[in-house]
Amino acid sequence: MNVAVYSRKIMKHEVLFFNRIFKQMEDLNWNPIIEEEFYKQLKQQIGLKDGYQTFSSHTDFITGIDMAISIGGDGTFLKCVSYVRSSGVPILGINTGRLGFLADTNTADFERSIERIQKKDYSFQKRSLIQVETDENIFGDRNLALNELAVHKKDTASMITVEAYLGEEYLNSYWADGLLVGTPTGSTAYSLSCGGPIIYPSCGVHFLTPIAAHNLNVRPVIVPDHIPITLKAIGRDRNFLLTLDSHSKPVKNGTEIRLVKADFTINVVKFSENGFFKTIREKMMWGIDQRNE
Repeated sequence: MNVAVYSRKIMKHEVLFFNRIFKQMEDLNWNPIIEEEFYKQLKQQIGLKDGYQTFSSHTDFITGIDMAISIGGDGTFLKCVSYVRSSGVPILGINTGRLGFLADTNTADFERSIERIQKKDYSFQKRSLIQVETDENIFGDRNLALNELAVHKKDTASMITVEAYLGEEYLNSYWADGLLVGTPTGSTAYSLSCGGPIIYPSCGVHFLTPIAAHNLNVRPVIVPDHIPITLKAIGRDRNFLLTLDSHSKPVKNGTEIRLVKADFTINVVKFSENGFFKTIREKMMWGIDQRNE
């Protein structure tokens, strides 16, 4: 099996783990295909030998890769998604970060998880993406987000106004520090800290969550994901900041931003015991009485 392996950075305490994971893949006769910059770290820090295949672009995923493994936190997983894109290659997330809603296993359980992959004891959970268009095509071919798009102020304490339309219908003008538009996956990301709802991953919806709204009666809105969304930011500054997941670009005052659901999904590897609500309960410590700890 050809397995793409991606991580951002190797910490000193993770050296043994990375040695173990490559040893296990070798024992299973898997063929690791390693992200180019990550491969340089592996050779320098754990002494990984030369001769492994590498990848550096989403075009490398069109054929010949059976699975991708993301090792890190949710930010690493999002970067892995930018490589996988529409290829259909499933992603297994191994969490080495702090919270990690997207990863389905961790460093303590990875050996058992890889054995289960070998036995095909897993399923796929499909995650939708949003696609962003502007007249100036500011994101080029990196115009996709698994979590959210954020339009927010750049260099001033002044609020901005974001006009929002659903199809041809006017929704609202948000007076705020910014506005988030995202997928169910993104409901447990930036939106969560702004008071947005938690949305089950398979729901066919998008959310709009204001960032520090001026009017307290303005609340997050959930809309069907087949309706295009158009945004326009207006304010005192010449530029605003537009962010797709962790990729940011400045945009001019008054730029029209069009969002639609992407025509493909991401396949996330899931094990039967790791349901969505179980993950939420554990990560957010629901039902735990701190007085008994």
